[in-house]
Amino acid sequence: MLLATYIKQTSMKFSVSNINRFLFFKLPSAWWSGVRLDSITTSKAEVTVTHKWFNQNPFKSMYFAVQAMAAELSTGALVMYQIDKSGKKVSMLVAENNATFLKKATGKIRFVCEDGFIVEEGIAKAVYSGAGETFWVKSIGYDQKGDIVSEFNFKWTVKVKK
Repeated sequence: MLLATYIKQTSMKFSVSNINRFLFFKLPSAWWSGVRLDSITTSKAEVTVTHKWFNQNPFKSMYFAVQAMAAELSTGALVMYQIDKSGKKVSMLVAENNATFLKKATGKIRFVCEDGFIVEEGIAKAVYSGAGETFWVKSIGYDQKGDIVSEFNFKWTVKVKK
């Protein structure tokens, strides 16, 4: 169930804590891995995850799939935020993604997506035209020193439900 629908059905306000609560109930593997939304605005979302024993790979760094979950949430939260703002029922789906890993991910990793205006435009076009829209957004993962550990690109598809 989409977060915007979940919020409307439960009379919840769209907030960081409610999105993290949503993770627990609807995306438990992300929640148990330590993925948490830290902040969200119209233009930017930040998600953090800390490297721990249960989310590591055999090389003692964060497993790539955990990084992918955190990166996807940073982009998907922006999509859900804009859908909620539109007041329409809009389906959303990742159609493609790619990633580049630049450094071992250890410690607290922060994934930042600053493509909120691309998302806002895509949702607005879908609502206005009634046709499906696609758009690419990027999330960059930073370690505690500020070094880039990974970069993810997600191609989102959105369409107003009839």
